[in-house]
Amino acid sequence: MLKTTVSLKPADVKKDWVLIDAQGLVLGRLAVIVANRLRGKHKPQFTPHVDCGDNVVVVNAAKVKLTGNKAGQATFHWHTGYPGGIKGRTLAQRLGSAHPERVLEKAVERMITRGPLQRQQMKHLHVYAGPDHPHDGQQPRPLDIAAMNPKNRRA
Repeated sequence: MLKTTVSLKPADVKKDWVLIDAQGLVLGRLAVIVANRLRGKHKPQFTPHVDCGDNVVVVNAAKVKLTGNKAGQATFHWHTGYPGGIKGRTLAQRLGSAHPERVLEKAVERMITRGPLQRQQMKHLHVYAGPDHPHDGQQPRPLDIAAMNPKNRRA
């Protein structure tokens, strides 16, 4: 009996649409699940070098929760390019800004292997700060992350 490893081809990939409501969910735990869905690691025919993940729509991204003191202590730094131009903002400031969905996008982006495949997979992530999204035509099926593990939800 021969044992062979099946390598999925890009033409054979079937992408589903998944809807996740992020209200009250812990940021890091949510990002792990979203990253695995984008990569396709939940599928039995997962192939590391092929974009075989699903399209993921996340709503209510502004209402994610942080555990511990991360909201005030976790600071993200960047440099403007000018002398003395180092800037920083805490997670609480970023969640309270005009684009709170970027916090989740950046968390997921940092969990996916870097390179051209990452950029292709990140195009299948659609994050919205509020409860509305324009992807009703794709009929995304809801994924209840809070029911997977009690630690995924914070009050």
